[in-house]
Formats: sequence, structure tokens, C-alpha cells
Amino acid sequence: MSDQTADHNLLSTPVPPASPQSWVEPGTPAYRRVAMALFLAGFATFTLIYCVQPLLPAFSTDFGVSPAESSLALSLTTGFLAFSILLAGAASEAFGRRRLMFVSMCAASVLNIAEAFIPNWHVLLVMRALEGVVLGGVPAVAMGYLAEEIHPRGLGFAMGLYVGGTAFGGMTGRVGVGLLTEFTSWEVALGVLGVIDLLAAIGFFILLPPSRNFTTRPGFQLAYHINAWAKHVRHPALPLLFAIGALAMGCFVTVYNYAGFRLVAAPYHLGQGAISLIFTVYLFGIAASSLAGGMADRHGRGPVMAIGLLVALAGVALTLAGPIYMVIGGIIVLTSGFFMAHSVASGWVGRMATQSKGHAASLYLLSYYLGSSFMGSIGGWFWTHGGWLAVAGFAGALLVVALLVSGHLWRYARRVETCTA
Repeated sequence: MSDQTADHNLLSTPVPPASPQSWVEPGTPAYRRVAMALFLAGFATFTLIYCVQPLLPAFSTDFGVSPAESSLALSLTTGFLAFSILLAGAASEAFGRRRLMFVSMCAASVLNIAEAFIPNWHVLLVMRALEGVVLGGVPAVAMGYLAEEIHPRGLGFAMGLYVGGTAFGGMTGRVGVGLLTEFTSWEVALGVLGVIDLLAAIGFFILLPPSRNFTTRPGFQLAYHINAWAKHVRHPALPLLFAIGALAMGCFVTVYNYAGFRLVAAPYHLGQGAISLIFTVYLFGIAASSLAGGMADRHGRGPVMAIGLLVALAGVALTLAGPIYMVIGGIIVLTSGFFMAHSVASGWVGRMATQSKGHAASLYLLSYYLGSSFMGSIGGWFWTHGGWLAVAGFAGALLVVALLVSGHLWRYARRVETCTA
């Protein structure tokens, strides 16, 4: 398979590869290159998506909009990203895997730089929506690539590293932009971040090896893609994973969206820099995602996912306490539990889908980001009408439903294992 042909690979298809499957084995140089490249992809993508989250109170003040309206700077990005993932994944079979992700990362970085020069709120929202559109070429591709190329015994850990990269990117984007805003302005902060992510995109393109286990399907065949998505939607268990992703992410983004509004007000009165430092708790998410991936490989995905959701629920409950150290402690616990559950769910999608793994990954991420977009903005209504108690109640309810769904998923997985034993 030529490099050009390999670059065209994005989504798995029912067409068998021309040669026997050749996994990337854990511990090899190729495995390390893949891990580092996908870490950079996760880093760049999630710094660009979430860099505006600590700026929501500043947007509310500078542009004279409500907290719920300011959240559109993030919700529009994740909402358009959700649908872009489906379209980009389907079209990319003729465009190329590495090429698509590289162009997506570069275009989003340029848009982020352009946002530094936008003085109008509605134009800024349009730019953020466009950023979500172009970033659609990265997340599902990364998940599909790992599921197709990494040996199953190392998939959980590799997926954990990728999710760790997204956590590190989410943290760096939030903290870096918040601190730069404290000493300069949010415009300068967004511009600097865009330049950094351009460099990350170049590093990603250099490191990522060509695909080994994917046969290209040139051209855009709409019927094929619709059929592939429909098979996953009719799967007895995959929709449960999609629902868990939407509910867990909806809770996570809701808490982070409105924690800043809580901490900038009485009795805390924290500044922009201090609020942004709270996002360093993403370090716990990085560790938790890698730990959960390894635990899932050894002990099974069902119990590890349930533990992650329970930990996240305990974190939400802790944020109801008054002392700031309890609030921050609750956010740490929530972050750890969320990334445990998300890491397991991401890897489980690739294992549960027997074919068209990229299509399955794109449906998971569609649900994941729609949960972020809608629940994150709906949380603004709860903040306006009931304060933090209402926000925490809403977030906790989402996790309770996710736990119930995970119970059904776990029972299904055990039945399948019993039947195949």
C-alpha cells in the first residue's frame, strides 16, 4: 500500500484489507509515534474547543450578554463539531486520513487567531461555529485510527493516552488563555494559542505513521455511509454507549461552564487568573484516563465505567459545600470520574463495532458533543433561576441516568460473554 493510498484511509469499511492485518504492537517505536501524534491531535483540538470556557464571564461583561448567552461561544463550537464529525468522516475516505486531520487542525488554528481581531459578539459566534465545523476532521478519525491500527491488548492504554491528550489540551487552553487574559487581554490570548496549535499540527503530521489495516473507498457513496450509521444505531448496545457519552459530557461541561460565574461572585470574588488556575485539575483527568484504560483491559469495561460515573457523581455533590477547597475538591473528583468513564466508553465503541469503526466513533462523538452543546447551554437556565444548587442538581441527574444506562450495558456485555464462552 502506497503512502498516498494510506493517507486516504479514515473510516473502516466492510471491504477486507488487501494484506493480513498488521497491528501496531505495544512497546514498539511505531506505537510510541502513534501515541505521541494522537496526543498532539487531542491537545490541539481541545485547546481550540475549550479555550473560551474561562472567558465566559469576561464575554458576558465585555459584550453585555447573559451567562446563558455567553455559553454559546462554546456551545456553538461543540454543536457544529458534532455534525461536522459525521460529514467529515464520510467525505474523508477520498481526501486522506493524516491530510484531513492536519488541514482541520491548521484551519481551526487560523480561525482562532482571526478571533483575536473580532470586536463584534455575533461575528465572534460565527467564527466559533466555523471552528467547530473544521475541527470535525479530527476526533472521530483519531478514535477510528486507534481502533483499527493498535493491537487489542494495547488499545485501552492507547485510547487512554489520546483521551489524556484531550484532557491536557483542555486544561492548557483554559489555564493558558485565562492567565494571558489576566495580564494582557482575551484577544491576545486567543491569538497566541492559535500559533501554538499550528506548531502542534505540524508535529502531528510528521509523527503519525500511515495506516496499515484499512482499504480505501474512494468517492462519496451516501448510501453506504447511511447504511453503516444505521447498523450502529440498530446495534443492541452501541446506542447505550452513545447515550452515556452525551449524559456524562453534558454534566461535565455544565459544571465547568458555570463554576466561573459562581467563583467570580460573592463570597469568593476570584479574578480571571485565579479562576483559570482551577482548570489545572485536568491533570487528574489525564492520570485517571490512562489508569482507567489499563484497568479496563485487565478487569473489564463495565465495572470501570460504573466506578467512573459514581466518582463523578460524588464530585458534583462535593461542589455543593461552601468552603472553596471543597468546591475545588469536588471539581477534581468530578474531572477524574468523568475521564475514567469517557476513556472506557471511547475504547469500548471501537471494540463493540465489528466493522465501520470510524462510523461508530463518529456517532459516539455526535452524541458526546451534542450533550455538551445542549446541556451546557440548558445549564445556564438552571444557574439563572436557581444558582449553584440548581446547576448541581441538573448535573447530578444527568449522571444518575448515565449510571442506569451503564447498568443495562454491563448486563448486556456479561450476557454476550456468557454466550460466547
